[in-house]
Amino acid sequence: MAADHYFSDQPRGELVLSPLSVTLADREVEVVTAGGVFSPRALDAGTRVLLTSVPPPPTTGHVLDLGCGWGPIALSLALRSPEATVWAVDVNERSLDLTRRNAARLGLSNITAVRPEQVPDDVRFSCIWSNPPIRVGKNELHGMLEHWVPRLDDDASAWLVVARNLGSDSLQHWLEESFGAWSTVSRAATQKGYRVLRVRRTSPVAE
Repeated sequence: MAADHYFSDQPRGELVLSPLSVTLADREVEVVTAGGVFSPRALDAGTRVLLTSVPPPPTTGHVLDLGCGWGPIALSLALRSPEATVWAVDVNERSLDLTRRNAARLGLSNITAVRPEQVPDDVRFSCIWSNPPIRVGKNELHGMLEHWVPRLDDDASAWLVVARNLGSDSLQHWLEESFGAWSTVSRAATQKGYRVLRVRRTSPVAE
């Protein structure tokens, strides 16, 4: 039997909820996690670097957590911007379930946790925060970013955290080649072996 991965649609293992105390948006909160999702036992180091490196999110509009896992990025966005609509997107149904549970536990009503195809095509984002699933493979990752990054609003940014040893520098080069005609790509932060890459939209996407 093949092992479950955090990018499986339906993890086969039994759902066993585990409490986790964690700091999100400068608050100590208790959430629940489970096996079969990304980093179920702790806040991932890369996610922590992202959350402590980026500027505050926009206070309104649509914001995106791409690859939400049990929800730390989406929860942080919702806590910091209660008037914004937070889209938490994942292909893993257990991740979506946990994100919904954690949003309810924290009393957050502005998170919508859905599969990618459930986000309406006309929604554009005032920011994207993501610890993208590098291990899905380069083609899958590039396809994912090609779908979501062009949906940034004017002058909005996508912030992506990637481990240096998992190809952050080559990903930055690809982002520049793919989106450089209408955006600027930069390395916004380097911490603990991780890079935070920023893609800021500067002009309309060419048709």
